[in-house]
Amino acid sequence: MSPETADLTQTLAADNLQCAIPTDPAAIVIFGASGDLVKRKLIPALYDLATHACLAPRYAILGFARSPMTDDSFRSATGDAIRRISEVGPVDPARWSDFARCLAYFQGEYHDPQAYQKLVARLAELDRERGLGGNRLFYLSTPPELYGPVIEQLGRAGLSRPANDKSWVRIIIEKPFGRDLASAKNLNSVVLRSFDESQVYRIDHYLGKDTVQNLLVFRFGNSIFEPLWNRNYINHVQITAAETLGVERRASYYETAGAIRDMIQNHVLQLVSMVAMEAPAIFDATAVRNEKLKVLQSIRPYGPEAISKLVVRGQYGAGTIAGAAVPAYRQEPSVKPDSRTETFVAAKLAIDNWRWAGVPFYIRSGKRLNRRVSEIAIRFHRAPHVMFRGRNISPNWMVVNIQPDEGISLSFEAKLPGPEMKIRTVTMDFTYKEAFGPGSRSAYATLLNDCMRGDATLFDRADSVEAAWTLVDPILQAWQNSPVSFPNYPAGSWGPQEAMDLLVRDGQAWRFS
Repeated sequence: MSPETADLTQTLAADNLQCAIPTDPAAIVIFGASGDLVKRKLIPALYDLATHACLAPRYAILGFARSPMTDDSFRSATGDAIRRISEVGPVDPARWSDFARCLAYFQGEYHDPQAYQKLVARLAELDRERGLGGNRLFYLSTPPELYGPVIEQLGRAGLSRPANDKSWVRIIIEKPFGRDLASAKNLNSVVLRSFDESQVYRIDHYLGKDTVQNLLVFRFGNSIFEPLWNRNYINHVQITAAETLGVERRASYYETAGAIRDMIQNHVLQLVSMVAMEAPAIFDATAVRNEKLKVLQSIRPYGPEAISKLVVRGQYGAGTIAGAAVPAYRQEPSVKPDSRTETFVAAKLAIDNWRWAGVPFYIRSGKRLNRRVSEIAIRFHRAPHVMFRGRNISPNWMVVNIQPDEGISLSFEAKLPGPEMKIRTVTMDFTYKEAFGPGSRSAYATLLNDCMRGDATLFDRADSVEAAWTLVDPILQAWQNSPVSFPNYPAGSWGPQEAMDLLVRDGQAWRFS
């Protein structure tokens, strides 16, 4: 990289992290403030926004939890965590000191009406002290079973409505949003009794990743790609979200969720809808989310026979990851020795609309797989007539790398130098780090900033959540009533053989297998 290019990428990185329009002054109340997500992701994201002038000069962050803690001990615990385990980078002591002064703690029981009356008084006090204008953002980072009680208590305390005609109140709800269609509908009902839909931001951090957002720009901002984005040119689509990690410290949650609830119903189906959606008439929340919903409603429902043929589940056994032996899922702490929880899911989807008729979408997600990678891979049709007889011409691929190395690559065939007609596949790569420098923002920082500016484009809507559960529910019901033999893939592999067979039957193969 030349010095001039290096200077440009540093400038672009700095520009990317600065905010031309900071958010409004606001009180940010985080329920579940003693939890791991707050320390690892939320407080680091808010610190990042504050240090890059993406928060208003006046703000307050109030952590709400049951654990006994003072303001100072909360500041100390989050400060230690941001230095040890967050991805925000080196912490500047002076900037942290300024940020920490805006942190406070509120101890309360989630079901206790009196706690919320005290919260009303505390927020009014913060409004007076800091001139926050009555703007409030509530973030639910509690266990999912507490979402309903917290929302109901906020409504009863009058905290779900703006204090005046110039202020706003918004709520961010973490996944999982329900555990099946019935519970998702019930939770939506609870939410909408206290909040208007326009106030509700159902978060999926995958949508905050730059590469996922860039997919929209890539498709709809470049005239050379959109004409090719259909059944006439695309053979199939592969979406992989693979982890090398096991269940770690999440067994109590994961045992009741499994891979289909944890990844497929939300993250992976969101990626499917981003790839397959039609161009919205305008780039705003309503138009974008309307088009994504149409995709989910167009996915062919699974009947019992289709589930047995087109959906694969797995659970990892003992194996080797990066040269180290790792235990089977059933041997992990807090996991039942006869657990039937799936740690891997693969499926073949059909989207029944004009653009995608006959184009299969293959999706998979799993733990303890061979490598950590999340990507969207578009495989184009082979050239219709190959005049280079006897030479193996590979089909073209376009790959959106979501993690760990964000970027986009495009493969094509090229002639090797020399007198003979020798052909080789070459790849053009775009990476965020090389193009724009290392200053990318975390997904949580992006989404928190969007919410505080009132931009719901990258958040889920009630009808979209229910549409995703409508697709997944029959699978869960079929699995509940059918026998299964686990484990069926060793840690360090690419999952069970049946997942490979999904593509082999169609004359294809996973990019990583």
